[in-house]
Amino acid sequence: MYSHLSFIPKRSAMPDFYKYFKENMDSLGLPAPESLFGTLQLALANATILMNQIDKFGTRVTLGELGAATKLEGLGVAAACTAAFYVGAVIGSIAVATGRTLSGGTTIGEVLFCANQRGLYRPWLTETLQRYPGIYKADVASRSTYRFHAALV
Repeated sequence: MYSHLSFIPKRSAMPDFYKYFKENMDSLGLPAPESLFGTLQLALANATILMNQIDKFGTRVTLGELGAATKLEGLGVAAACTAAFYVGAVIGSIAVATGRTLSGGTTIGEVLFCANQRGLYRPWLTETLQRYPGIYKADVASRSTYRFHAALV
């Protein structure tokens, strides 16, 4: 089903993935349950589910509206958040976590490359990442307020 995920290294190759992923999501004030994002494989699979739902319902659909349809009920705390913003944060956090695990940093180009390489790129993703660079850059001062913007995206 997820043929674009076949090249992903096994869990032991990236033991700190979830630590870095969760750290980035926490700094954005967004939930990141380990049951959904505990490994790179889980994070990519769940990001793909969200992307497919956004493709179907549009970028304004909220996580609350998708909850039962996607089996991602663990995200209830962020129910008012638009799925597009949340999956943008997930993709940015995947890139941050893999970048920190493998090389120590992340740029918007690396995030978009990561998304494209894994079949997660959509035309609206670039705009979301440009509007909210704190999704993938830890040094953006206002990133802790992103959770308040999430419902407005």
